Amino acid sequence: MATWALPFLMGFAVSNGVLSSVVLGSSLAIRTVGFLIAVPIGGILADRLGSRRILFASGLIAAGGTVLMMHYLGANDVCAQMVFALGMFLSGAGQGACRPAYQAIVPMLVAPKNLQSANAALSLAVRATNLTGPAAATLLAATAGLNVAFVAIALLWLLSAMLPPWPQTPHTDRSPGDARRTLLNRIADDLAEGFREALRHSWFVAGLGALALVIGAGYSVTSVLLPVLSNQVYDGPVLLTGCTMALLCGAMAGALTVARWQPDYRGRWAIGGLCIYGFVPLSLLVPEHFWIPLIAYFIAGWGLELFNVIWFTAIQQEVSPDKLARVSSLDFIVSYGLAPVGLSAIGPLSVHFGATPILLAASVICIGAASLALAIPSSSYFSTETAGTPSPGRREK
Repeated sequence: MATWALPFLMGFAVSNGVLSSVVLGSSLAIRTVGFLIAVPIGGILADRLGSRRILFASGLIAAGGTVLMMHYLGANDVCAQMVFALGMFLSGAGQGACRPAYQAIVPMLVAPKNLQSANAALSLAVRATNLTGPAAATLLAATAGLNVAFVAIALLWLLSAMLPPWPQTPHTDRSPGDARRTLLNRIADDLAEGFREALRHSWFVAGLGALALVIGAGYSVTSVLLPVLSNQVYDGPVLLTGCTMALLCGAMAGALTVARWQPDYRGRWAIGGLCIYGFVPLSLLVPEHFWIPLIAYFIAGWGLELFNVIWFTAIQQEVSPDKLARVSSLDFIVSYGLAPVGLSAIGPLSVHFGATPILLAASVICIGAASLALAIPSSSYFSTETAGTPSPGRREK
């Protein structure tokens, strides 16, 4: 809730004249930088020190950053603005550090046979907070003021730090040469070790490549062009709102689907679900037929959630536990890191070529990327070790 509430709270500050749109854009960019820097560092520290310690530290860091933002919100002094930017950076860093730690702690708390159900529950919670977080923050800011809303977000981060249980976790022993290496060398070596572990799983490399292309091309195209088409055809956010809600409802339906269902050939189902997003750009070729984009978005949301839950479960089952957080951080870096590139490129490309060619190209990229991922034999199972076994989704390690 804290994660999704903050951008809307910042937007509320802009609408009330407390912040300018320029400060809002730069602040959110600083937050993203903090997120991307903290994701790999959080993964390294979670593998070395234990995921629960990183969850605790990341919650405190994000809460502290939120307090700094509240105190210096709308300040005109240069030093105060720098402290405000630091608060945004810390907020993003706390969010980024906790992501791989959350993925790595799940197998410590959940029995192997229940991993997929647990990931479905977590995914369902995330989708629910997509709605409740922004709505609650905006309502609180409108009724009690911005400072109260910022305090609430800080308290949510503190709860996130305190509430999860503390499982017994094995720590990675330091080698005798660790003390003689610089901090940067240790970070680089740990990242390289996580990268090698990721490369050991060909299905992970193929799936991550497909996911990056779907986010960078398909998701970016629809995010930029959907508001434009909504304004052009419906003279307002009617189509934008409808498609956003349809995607969210479809995602929640997908999470409920895989909460109990563990399919044979789970990789085929997951990548097939990812492939469905390729039909969303095609549906936007006929935005005047309101129900066609809505149905496409609903089915795409279902497919994306099918992919997400099975994908996270497979990573938790197949990746070595002492490298799980680092591999998860690689997943988040590629997923989130490439999205701004696509978002920044779509606008100029659509102006130069027009919306129709861009939508068609995005559809081809999404469907083609998923098809190529399935060409890797282990992608059918999301398991290198059990290729040829029809039901790795039910396998216990």
